Amino acid sequence: MSSSKLDIVVYGATGFTGQLVAEYLAARYSDGSLKWAMAGRSKDKLASVRDAIGAPADTPLIVADASDVASLKAMVAQTQSVISTVGPYQLYGNELIEVCVEAGSAYFDLCGEPVWMRQMIDKHEAAAKASGARIVFSCGFDSVPFELGTFFVQEEAKRVFGAPASRVKGRVRNMRGTLSGGTAYSAKATFDAVAKDLSLVAILNNPFALTPGFEGAKQPRGSKPFYEEDLQSWAAPFMMALINTRNVHRSNMLMGFPYGQDFVYDEMVLTGAGEKGEKNAKLVMAANTGKTGPDAPKPGEGPSKEERENGLYDLLYVAIAPDGRTVRAGITGDRDPGYGSTSKMISECAICLLRDTPDVRAGFWTPGAAMKDRLIKRLVDNAGLTFKVEA
Repeated sequence: MSSSKLDIVVYGATGFTGQLVAEYLAARYSDGSLKWAMAGRSKDKLASVRDAIGAPADTPLIVADASDVASLKAMVAQTQSVISTVGPYQLYGNELIEVCVEAGSAYFDLCGEPVWMRQMIDKHEAAAKASGARIVFSCGFDSVPFELGTFFVQEEAKRVFGAPASRVKGRVRNMRGTLSGGTAYSAKATFDAVAKDLSLVAILNNPFALTPGFEGAKQPRGSKPFYEEDLQSWAAPFMMALINTRNVHRSNMLMGFPYGQDFVYDEMVLTGAGEKGEKNAKLVMAANTGKTGPDAPKPGEGPSKEERENGLYDLLYVAIAPDGRTVRAGITGDRDPGYGSTSKMISECAICLLRDTPDVRAGFWTPGAAMKDRLIKRLVDNAGLTFKVEA
């Protein structure tokens, strides 16, 4: 790859999340060690965002539009990798994926749209392997902490049990953050696509939607609250399990099934014990169904700076051995999950592939399967995450 090329282009830098990504790169890599640029539809808006976030005045600004393939090709030709925050990806991401695959470039996004992801894998993976392109989906809160949480607890299981566990539970113990208009819009786009083509329902509902050619063991549905005796808490459905569980199973497949082909994994929200825990579980379940209605925020909207900085998340991972022994791990983030933390995670994913794991082979990847413990180290060192074994 030519040294004259940029390291990273942030495509969609004038959008809500794209601006946060650009702001993070400008602040964290202000020493000039990273060659990066901002891209979007309007040069004037890009310049305004550049100045607002305190990026250097000489930060390159690239005009590119999802509806103009020539502009996408010109953008990709200038860089080793693209971070795309322009969603819903099923509406605005097809052309960029194709351009990156043809160019043999690296691509990173925040996609939580499993139907579209499967369509892109089926359509382009062979070409990506031929061209040298590395396409990395889901580099934000969906699904980096969950995918790496599974990997981290399994590494501890190998140490304690002598082998990975065939059963892992992912549980949200605490989460403080708000939904953005982009997230709501992506969910609506997925449901609209399924409504138009009912054959997509099977992909959406399949835990192994992202493991073409492989169907593993029966998985928990996680669709109703229940009391977990081993955790002494009520558990409620987790709205992001629909994408996270698919990515964890794909990660297992991409790594050669280190967790086994009978691996069972689910995600739930812990809401506490007793009547209060049961009531909270029902409230969580009700809230999961109301995020994309008429009162949802509009694209471009999202949490305030104060809300992002006061946000957090705390995840519990439990690996269970066949004889009932368990190991536990906790994963935390120091900002609101969807935006403050996500903007740091996707940035570090791109830098990790570029600097720490440059030999990752071509194809469609999950971040954890591609970068494993090196990504964990980078997220701990730079992005405010923690990974700790618990008693």
